[in-house]
Amino acid sequence: QVQLVESGGGFVQAGESLRLSCAASGSIFRINAMGWYRQAPGKQRELVATITGIGSTIYADSVKGRFTISRDNAKNTLYLQMNSLKPEDTGVYYCTADVRRSYGSSWSNYWGQGTQVTVSS
Repeated sequence: QVQLVESGGGFVQAGESLRLSCAASGSIFRINAMGWYRQAPGKQRELVATITGIGSTIYADSVKGRFTISRDNAKNTLYLQMNSLKPEDTGVYYCTADVRRSYGSSWSNYWGQGTQVTVSS
């Protein structure tokens, strides 16, 4: 079994910063791509940022220049540094990871339970 646990969400004012973390644990042989998605009330879940196993990144246009995704492979942990937060960044932030549980096994995709980010104007 693999668990992804997000932390770091909260309530902030517009212009402030938050740092989200996502710790992966359990039966893990290797983690490939990891990412952050978010879902605002009444809206579909959308991509925020992704990072490959070798550190290549992709960002949604709405967060480019404000958010930075990073990972610590030794700790199986994903981060999202969010600066200059806007009210439209409000939502539940989910992390996801592509995990191989043992040598030769197939890749499986896992999701965390989410952490709430609320940005007030």
